[in-house]
Amino acid sequence: MKLETIKKLRELPYFTIDDLARISGIGHASAYVFCNRYVKNGVFIRLKNNFYVLEEMWGRLAPEGRFKIANYLQVPSYISFMTALSYYEMTTQVQRDFFESASLKRSAAFEAPPAEFSYYKLKKELYFGFVKMKDFFIATPEKALIDSLYLYSFGRFGLDLDSINMKHFDKAALRAILKVFPKKTKEIAKKICKI
Repeated sequence: MKLETIKKLRELPYFTIDDLARISGIGHASAYVFCNRYVKNGVFIRLKNNFYVLEEMWGRLAPEGRFKIANYLQVPSYISFMTALSYYEMTTQVQRDFFESASLKRSAAFEAPPAEFSYYKLKKELYFGFVKMKDFFIATPEKALIDSLYLYSFGRFGLDLDSINMKHFDKAALRAILKVFPKKTKEIAKKICKI
């Protein structure tokens, strides 16, 4: 592959087979073969079907760049759960190359060594409480905690409660978010968050 093509791919946070075909001036079928070959050679990382990043770029991406990719892997979605709490330094757990997001469409997981992306489906009425920050969507600290407690309350999420610093959360915001959550989640949240 020409150096000029690699340079152009470096400008993209991620790319598809069509992007590679357009940039390099080759047909779709040839671009497909190139992508497969370059994944095998370790030049490209396939994050999911027809969704690639340059291996060299992945290593240089700041967390925010990886969060942006997580948002694009499944649309709509926002970073939440322990990933968001770690980003906000509200937990002692540090998640490296493991990204958890809330999704509106379906639960899914994409393993793309060295990264793993997990998406947990939330009901439409629970899909709120996130902000756009530096080109990616992320839950507020309070919503990330309640999202985590929601899944935890139904046995769908492992949660190390001792790792979370409960003192730094806005109690009024927690109470407001909890209003639309099921009774089971409210009971656990009130006990754990002391609200």
